[in-house]
Amino acid sequence: MATRQLARSVVLQSLYEWDFFGQKDDLEKIVDRNLEEFAPGIDEPEFARKIAEGVKKHIEAIDAVITKAAPEWPLERIAIIDRNALRIGLYELLYANPEEVPPKVAINEAIEIVKNYGGPNSGKFINGVLGTIFKELEAVNGETPAAEQPKSE
Repeated sequence: MATRQLARSVVLQSLYEWDFFGQKDDLEKIVDRNLEEFAPGIDEPEFARKIAEGVKKHIEAIDAVITKAAPEWPLERIAIIDRNALRIGLYELLYANPEEVPPKVAINEAIEIVKNYGGPNSGKFINGVLGTIFKELEAVNGETPAAEQPKSE
């Protein structure tokens, strides 16, 4: 498994645990523990930490985008794996440096990770939601969505 794909898997596992327990635990400690256990010696542990920290920092905005893009699926009814794969994909789509993670890569990685951990229809669901958001952002910006987003992360 590629380093960044492994990092995203660790982030997904960490977000799952954090979300499952009501977002009360220390996400940073969960990520560090999971990196040590599931990805010892990973080349870019800071990549995983940056995604987890970014999702946590922007969770309200990310969840609002999910709610708007999938109104027939209340956030609390979306499977925890799917919800957190969407959060990772949206964080990378909206807030990551597009030169580091191009928008289509962010979408594809979210789809691939949920195919490994989600249900049989999870990939289609993630593709539909992220694809819709990508098209809307493209229409608004007239270009790739992340190009106009903050690059402070």
